[in-house]
Amino acid sequence: MSETQTTKGQPGLVEAALFGLCPECGSKTMFSGPARFAENCSHCGFSYASFNVGDGPAAFLTMGLGAIVIVLAVLLEIYGHPPFWVHALIWIPLTILLVVLSLRVSKGMLLIAEHRNRAVEGRLANKVDES
Repeated sequence: MSETQTTKGQPGLVEAALFGLCPECGSKTMFSGPARFAENCSHCGFSYASFNVGDGPAAFLTMGLGAIVIVLAVLLEIYGHPPFWVHALIWIPLTILLVVLSLRVSKGMLLIAEHRNRAVEGRLANKVDES
């Protein structure tokens, strides 16, 4: 079955990840917290436990977003010279918000991509064990 047949009628990868849509039924049930997967879809019962997206995105997103926030903070300091508390008031909440939102989207995208591609750990999905 081609990818267009398996994803026909379903939202795009980014949209599904952003809104936490179940890859089976499309309900908004993928997350139980800001960036934490639910155990199962409360609508169709689809289990998210078998997917292993890991924490790989966390390191890259944190470093990338950290670099962007640091550059913006330095530019604000150079051109505006605000007091330290202004930096803390702007950059701490913004950094937390950006990291949590980007983790939610990236983890959701990985789970949906694993489901759509029938990715499984340690073996090929179409190969039957002969042992």
